[in-house]
Amino acid sequence: MSTPEQMREAVARYVEEIHRAYLAQALTFPAAVRGQLPLLAPGPLTVAAVGARNLHVLATRDSLGPVHGPEVEVSGSVEGLSWTLRFFDPVVLPGLALIDESDGPAFGEVRHALGVTTVVYHFVASPGAGLSAHNAAHVGTGLAGGHSAAARDFETIRSRARGREDLVDEMAGAAAAGLIRAHAMLAAAVMPHSAGLSALASQARPDPDAVRRELLAAVGGRTQWEPPPSAQPTRPAPSAQPTRPAPSAQPTRPTP
Repeated sequence: MSTPEQMREAVARYVEEIHRAYLAQALTFPAAVRGQLPLLAPGPLTVAAVGARNLHVLATRDSLGPVHGPEVEVSGSVEGLSWTLRFFDPVVLPGLALIDESDGPAFGEVRHALGVTTVVYHFVASPGAGLSAHNAAHVGTGLAGGHSAAARDFETIRSRARGREDLVDEMAGAAAAGLIRAHAMLAAAVMPHSAGLSALASQARPDPDAVRRELLAAVGGRTQWEPPPSAQPTRPAPSAQPTRPAPSAQPTRPTP
């Protein structure tokens, strides 16, 4: 049976390995893509380890206020990326005891209990083998890949949604904050005539990746795309030149 101190140490190592793998994967991307990765954005980063029925690991740019009472805080850093890891359970945050996770992880309820509005990542980790360095490497690599894909997609969408760039920027912000309904409704506003986006926006919990992919497809997809050229008037084909008649044969003179 692990002690609380051992569990906190295991979570701290797990978060560090996630961030290490994320940074290693980010180095394979172009500089402009790295500059848009949310985990590498400037400013303070707080990672909350939240113990409800499941163990939630959540990174946010929101301030969680000063440490108080039995709460524990641990600082971490790797290759220039720094964060503060804070631990929450029903003793520290009584509202967590009211969250029902009998049917699966309650991501929205955990965020609401913390009061966060921006989420860099949020997933559920399994104590024991699930907190291994190997598993953390997979999580960090996949997280960086997902963030880079979203950054590329939003840049592509923005470049093609002329006059609606502000809506695309708001959509990207909603994605970063985990506001999935706002994210879907903004996508539908960017392309109001898309039946697929309208259908997604009407869902109770639209999948953000599906929404982004649908919008990307609506503006032309990931391939190199250009608007169709305007029709050019065709010039009439040059008329055939009239042929000159062959010279008539000259009569021959009789030989003297």
